[in-house]
Amino acid sequence: MTQENKNQLLRLLQQHKELGISDQIDFEKFYLYSIITHSTAIEGSTVTEVEAQLLFDEGIASSKRTMMEQMMNLDLKVAYDYGREWIRRHEPIMVDWLILLASKVMARTGSEYHSIGGDFSAAKGELRKLNVTAGTGGRSYMAFQKVPSRLAAFCEELNRRRKAIDAADVAAVYELSFWAHYELVTIHPWADGNGRTCRLLMNLLQWEFGVLPTKVLKEDKAEYIQALIDAREQEDVNIFLGCMTRLHCQHLQSDIDQFTKSVQVEVVDKEDLRREMVDKWSVKPSLAEKLVDILAFVDDKDRIKTEAIVSHFGFNPTTAKRYLRQLTEFGYLEAHGGNKNRTYSKHIKN
Repeated sequence: MTQENKNQLLRLLQQHKELGISDQIDFEKFYLYSIITHSTAIEGSTVTEVEAQLLFDEGIASSKRTMMEQMMNLDLKVAYDYGREWIRRHEPIMVDWLILLASKVMARTGSEYHSIGGDFSAAKGELRKLNVTAGTGGRSYMAFQKVPSRLAAFCEELNRRRKAIDAADVAAVYELSFWAHYELVTIHPWADGNGRTCRLLMNLLQWEFGVLPTKVLKEDKAEYIQALIDAREQEDVNIFLGCMTRLHCQHLQSDIDQFTKSVQVEVVDKEDLRREMVDKWSVKPSLAEKLVDILAFVDDKDRIKTEAIVSHFGFNPTTAKRYLRQLTEFGYLEAHGGNKNRTYSKHIKN
């Protein structure tokens, strides 16, 4: 990682922290879902982030996607959940644990292999017993006979670096995680699932030391794959470290830009709404503030009931009903159903 890249990374991380982006409700959950969706997309899945959310939270499968694609996402979600719990214990990373992690990544989509070197199962995370190349016409990875010893040496070096690292040195943590990704994918221990498992390990190391995990978006695929190829052919891991740092900085900047824009729009919209209520409907300024807050709460929801307002704002039911009735009369909300099952939604203006 060059000093220029390091400075940019630290500056963007500080800005990200100061804005409180990670403190948003459900940020961690949706950030994780995004990581998973894009990791599988790099391997060919067409499941979107919205479809993944419905699949993970509601168990609703998309009729537009194959079951293989959706099982790929479900497996990776399980692997991330397991890995995040395990990494908190700071135990040594051993070959058997990497095999277990790979088995979770490939649980429902891994194949059985019958090769000259012997039989093995990708669904069980078993190490490959055949030789593989990096795509059509690509260079061959190391012979499968060498994989067990190289993987054991990798784990030994990784654990040494984990113990020696200064957790306060954020740039060093990212370098460690990117290095681990590169080394593991270069060994290529499995017949399938190497990319997903290596990106998972990278993210787990980042979580272990408390830094924001790196996303590799599907839009990054060409640059990301080329960096892996170039680093391997030139035997220079710094090529890959530089690429991953640049991508992470790009994503941080994008998050910052989107957040800043949304906050500015929200502030303007809230102030406009407050003025409109005061001027048009003769609502007292203090009441207008409460009504605007309710509208902001309703904004990203399909429909809500009175109970949701009571729970979120701490109003008593009578007060909540009165506020919702006023917003409906003013035309900001629409009411649906009878008194007992009444719900409210944002009014869509024609």
